[in-house]
Parts: sequence; structure tokens; C-alpha cells
Amino acid sequence: MGTNKYDVVIVGGGFTGLTAAYVLSKQGHKVRVIESDSTAGGLAGTFEFADGVKIEKFYHHWFNNDVYVPELVKELGMESDLITLPSRTGMYFNGRMWKLSTPMDLLRFTALSFIDRIRLGLLVLQVRRIKDWRTIEHLSIREWLESLCGRNVYRVVWEPLIAAKFSIYAEAVNAAWMWKKLVLRGSTRNEKGGEELAYFKGGFGSLIEAMVSTIKRCDGEVSFGEKVTGVRTEGNRLLALHTNRGEIVGRQFLFTPAFSIIADIFEGAADSEWLASLRKVRYLANMCLVLRLKHSLSDTYWLNVNDPGFPFVGVIEHTNFDTPDNYKGTHIAFLSRYLAVEDPVWYYSDEQYVDFAFEHLKRMFPEIDRSGVIEHRVMRAQYAQPVTERNYSQYMPGRGTPFANASISTMAQIYPEDRGTNYAIRDGRAVAEHISKLLAK
Repeated sequence: MGTNKYDVVIVGGGFTGLTAAYVLSKQGHKVRVIESDSTAGGLAGTFEFADGVKIEKFYHHWFNNDVYVPELVKELGMESDLITLPSRTGMYFNGRMWKLSTPMDLLRFTALSFIDRIRLGLLVLQVRRIKDWRTIEHLSIREWLESLCGRNVYRVVWEPLIAAKFSIYAEAVNAAWMWKKLVLRGSTRNEKGGEELAYFKGGFGSLIEAMVSTIKRCDGEVSFGEKVTGVRTEGNRLLALHTNRGEIVGRQFLFTPAFSIIADIFEGAADSEWLASLRKVRYLANMCLVLRLKHSLSDTYWLNVNDPGFPFVGVIEHTNFDTPDNYKGTHIAFLSRYLAVEDPVWYYSDEQYVDFAFEHLKRMFPEIDRSGVIEHRVMRAQYAQPVTERNYSQYMPGRGTPFANASISTMAQIYPEDRGTNYAIRDGRAVAEHISKLLAK
């Protein structure tokens, strides 16, 4: 049994947990971060190819209007490593690729009638008129978007993306999720109407490493490969966590994994009604095939796949955003698929999944050949996307728990914004301030 007592014990080494640990350890509190994975960063974590080239496990970028990322980067003295790059987006529909990076591209999108193109172009203006997302939270995305741009625009542009993103829950997700997406994307355009995104020189891994190093310099601890299996409580207080390596005692505790994982940790120690409220929030998994290629697939960074019958929500060619020179002249593409864990594809072996994915990829890019693949990895995340159903704000669990010294801050609470590192940093700072006040008492 551990006798070393920490001021704050944080479960989860994603951006929320690391930011909270960073803030609290700099304040002089003794902090311990517990991460079950072998590396930090959560969904924004990185891996290395065989020759040491490093890349995110799942595609990532920041928007040029994000606030909390630049603040943190500046604090760490790394602002020169934050770079803004133009992005080229497109859509694969009806057997061909369409560019959709600028207003002129939209006008050339003849898959829609001229009137429907105008309706699609005016959508962002209509979206911006909505100031209170609660007024549309009771609607599904379909109900809301069809009322704004018509059934045909929804059928061609939005329905395939929502179906690919939310799988069996496509008709359940509320309109506020989509509203926030459109508002944010509409404000990332430059003066010519093109979209600009931000990235970190050396990848997200460099920022994660800097955060972990700072935590350790402030006498904090970060452990990997350590899984929380239960808790020890007394009355309304949490005394310690049980892990696969022993017991960890603390004064304050923060939990940042998915609600379902938190419920499992507290099973048998908390009342069933609270546990049921955590488990009410549903999630989708993600399988992401990361391809390292000899040749580029196209000149598009973010290719939305709107053609029925394709198993991907998008083909994201990272090196059409960040230069191939940073990856030894090779090209890196992510093929993303969201799915329920009940889907048989979730249980494919890595090789089965590569064969499955490549069959469809070759339909999109007939010239691609397996000999052009230098290396590949299949990344899996069981809790990749929270499903924010109608009136989600009314049943979303809050920060508090049945225990006075235990708090929750997870990506499923970044709402109405969708999960993302910028908001994870925001929420990590907010919960750190909350815990700091509790420690002062």
C-alpha cells in the first residue's frame, strides 16, 4: 500500500489532465498523473514509424481562431513553433473529387443545382444568426439543416458525412453540435475566403513532451501503463485509487477519461443512480488507418467522403498540410472510420482492416498500389466520439461527483463545442482553478 500522499491525483494523461497537472504543479501542489496508455496525449498522442518518424495516432490540427492553445504555447516559450498553414479541402462524391476550399469552388460544385449551391453558400450566414444554441438543441441535425438549406443539399452534402461520423446514432445527434461546427469553421477563413489551420512544428508530440517535462520539473509525477481498477472511500470522501501497481493516496482527485470508464472505476463504491447517469452518455469508436506512402494520393488535405458505399468519413492527407520534408520526403494519410463497437469491423485484425480499407481506397485512387505503402498502422479508440443526443445539456453529467474531493472533466463535457485539444486545454485550466480553491480550504 502506498504511503506517499499527493495533493492531486489525476486520472488520464490527455490534454485536459496534463493541462490541469501543469497548472497545479506550477502552483506548488504535489501532483500525480496516471495514464493507462504507454504515452501521454490521449487521442492527440503520437507514435513512431520504424525509422523514428513521429506522427499523431489520429489526425489533428488547430483552428487559426483557437485561443487556449496559443496561450499555453506562449507560456511554454514555444510560440515560434506554432505555424498557420492554408488548408485544401474537398469532397469525394459520385465517383469524383470536388474542391471546396473557396467560394469559387462552391460555385463550381455542379453536383448541386445553382439554387442549391446558393443555399449552401448562405448557410453560414443563417447559422451565425443563431445566438443561443439551446433554441435548437431539441432538433436533430437533419431536422435543423433541412429547414435551412433544403432536403437536396442535406442529402448530397450533409447526410453522408453525418451518417459516417455518427453511424447508428446519425438521427439522434442534436443540432447544436452541428451549429457549433459551422460557426467555428466559418470564422477560420482568410480575406480571400480560403481556410487557414494551425499546426505545431514537430507535431503535437513536441507540445505534449514539453508539458510533461514542466510537470516533472515542478516535482510532479506522470506514470504510464498504469490502470485504475477501483477506489477506496470513506463517507463522502475518496481516500485512494487502486491501480494495477498498488494504491495511490490523495487529497483531491480528477477523472478525465470517458464517462463509462469512470463509472467502471466507481462501480460498487457510488450509488447506482449516479453511475447510470454516467453510462447514459454513449460513444462511438474510431478506427484510423495511418498510411505512410511513397507518393501523394491527391493535392487535397481534407477529403470528405460523401459517396455512399465508402466506409470512411474522410481521407486526410496530412502531408498536403504539413510538408513531406518533415517526414523524410514521404507522404502520410489518415483514413478515418467511426463505428459502434457492435460493428463486426471493430473486431477485424489489423491486416483484415488494411485489406478492407485498401479495397475501397483503390476505388477512389485507382493508381494506388500496395507497393507504394512504406508502412501502415491501425489505431483504435473505443471512446472516440461522445454522442450528444437531443437536449444533451439536460442529462450531461456535471463536474461534481458523490465525493466532495473528486471532480470530473472529460471531452464529453466540452459542449456545445465538439471535443478538441483547444477546449481540453480550456477545461483543464478551469478544473485546475476549481481544485486549487478546494485545496486552499
